[in-house]
Amino acid sequence: MEPLVTTVLVIDTATPAVTAGVARRDASGVEVLAEHVTLDARAHAEQLTPNVLGAMADAGVAMSQLTAVVVGCGPGPFTGLRVGMATAAAYGHALGVPVYGVCSLDAIGIDTDGDVLVVTDARRREVYWARYVDGARTTGPDVCAPGDVPAGAAAVAGSPDHVGLFDLPRLTPTHPSTSGLVRAVDWSAAPGPLVPLYLRRPDAKTTAERGVRS
Repeated sequence: MEPLVTTVLVIDTATPAVTAGVARRDASGVEVLAEHVTLDARAHAEQLTPNVLGAMADAGVAMSQLTAVVVGCGPGPFTGLRVGMATAAAYGHALGVPVYGVCSLDAIGIDTDGDVLVVTDARRREVYWARYVDGARTTGPDVCAPGDVPAGAAAVAGSPDHVGLFDLPRLTPTHPSTSGLVRAVDWSAAPGPLVPLYLRRPDAKTTAERGVRS
């Protein structure tokens, strides 16, 4: 039986937004107590811990009061994504609290209504994408060139640098929010292993993978 009130540390590094927040969840919904977001695709490792500590301080919540951790599992670039997931796992282990992983695109899509395409930067002139109807994912996540994303959505949300590639009305959500990440969790189920949604192999390869002999 899940607790009546859950105090949650929330982390996401799947996009250029380095997000850390603290939220309280109960039967009436989700209340965001504090959120720190830094928009810098190259500063996940440098900014995540300061953002966590800042959000905790602003929320007036001690680490010992946390009862769960929620982390976005992508899809996202290898380096940034593993920073957030490793940090979330470390907090969960140190505090002895469960860690829930969610699809980061779901945290954007859940804040939309209607038939919506959500896109984020996958680099290599590609996008990560998923499709939602009234906040529930119907297709994806996947990665491909913008021109290969299946048509039919009524609007688009997500990365400001990529929504313009689609001839669709733009919606407000641009990155996973603290509220969206908490609401995307299936709180009725026990948390499973944290599985990163890379959707493709990382750019970095081992010597063996490159076929180079020592």
